[in-house]
Amino acid sequence: MKIYIDTLGCPKNFYDSRTAAGILEDSGHTLTTEPSEADVIMVNTCGFINDAKKESIDRIFEMADYKQYGKKLIVSGCLSQRYSSELFDEMPEVDAFLGVNDYETLPALLDSLDERKIIANSCTETELPEVKVRADGSMYSATLKIAEGCNNRCAYCIIPFIRGNYRSKRQEAVIAEAKALAEAGCRELILIAQDTTYYGYDLYGEYRLPQLLKQLCQIDGIRWIRLMYCYEDRITDELIQTIREDDKICNYLDIPIQHASDNILKAMKRRSTNRSITDKIAKLKERIPDIHIRTTLITGFPGETEEDFDTLYDFVAEQRFARLGVFAYSQEEGTVAGQMPNQIDEEIKTERADSIMRLQMEISLEKNRSKIDTVQEVIVDEIDEDGSYIGRTRYDAPEIDNAVIFTGKQEHKPGDMVMVHIDDAFDYDLAGTEV
Repeated sequence: MKIYIDTLGCPKNFYDSRTAAGILEDSGHTLTTEPSEADVIMVNTCGFINDAKKESIDRIFEMADYKQYGKKLIVSGCLSQRYSSELFDEMPEVDAFLGVNDYETLPALLDSLDERKIIANSCTETELPEVKVRADGSMYSATLKIAEGCNNRCAYCIIPFIRGNYRSKRQEAVIAEAKALAEAGCRELILIAQDTTYYGYDLYGEYRLPQLLKQLCQIDGIRWIRLMYCYEDRITDELIQTIREDDKICNYLDIPIQHASDNILKAMKRRSTNRSITDKIAKLKERIPDIHIRTTLITGFPGETEEDFDTLYDFVAEQRFARLGVFAYSQEEGTVAGQMPNQIDEEIKTERADSIMRLQMEISLEKNRSKIDTVQEVIVDEIDEDGSYIGRTRYDAPEIDNAVIFTGKQEHKPGDMVMVHIDDAFDYDLAGTEV
């Protein structure tokens, strides 16, 4: 069969789709990039917050239009894991619902699609399957999921109940997959998990991220290694030293701190405090002077007062993060926070988020202007219609961070690494010329 996979949500979902693609190809199926050419369409959904759920549902109905041409429709991912029973009754258009831990059942599921409507949602916390690396020319930048699930029980988050408890991938399996990616042309390796800094503790009784990084740095072909989703309290001195010592590890850390008010952090069931976050950031900046920290924040958490928000706003103004995103709190059923009193009005939540993003726009412009007249190594992501190139520095993750638009002195393709002189700066982008 020909399969089309449509992926929504976070990098972990895109990794799962790549896992599914490898399983399907190993079982004799082929993939297509056009839903009109497919026998089966699979929508890999996100179900983390309300906006993501709405986007996923809209996409399912969009793909359901192809049913009139005899195609089958599978829904996988977090929305399917979380609501498969309800969706089974409400979406007769869908032929099968697949859980987040059940991609290895895909070949058997495809064989049964003509017989009945299916829920393949085992809720089993399996080990991470081996992922087949497809050398299709798109692997110059690749995510590598080093663990599944989460042991943190943040009050606002449903992920542990969707994806299960934390399960590290064995170190030798991570290294083998990274080597296969390098052989397929990968230059930028992006490590992901729900909490990358917890890596290894469940298997080895100690945090193994520093040791893992040291082994990954030895792989030929890998030029950049990027760390996402690092929890502040587990960023150890050993990890900081490891980042500092090897140039392959980007001086970029994604640290989702969520808030800066101790009252809200406690209500969120976070382990961090304002002081611990401030001290850790100070240590990172001292030990790694050009560190670029990305963080995410939540405004309008239940009970957030004006004073709590002012604390958060002042914290952002003081810390001046290189990269920052803000979400207005989404009240989710099944979470502790969803049952809390003092829920904040939607308009107030959104206005608070917008206020911080206006501040961050000023900070981002200031930081970008500081890069004018510097030379940056840039990885090419796209070729524009006018012949210019769009890429990123080592301080920017794909899809979510800043871009560099530059003119080249020679022809390039996605994945090429080019030295670029920065000529101009904007709120979230840089402009330059190839050196």
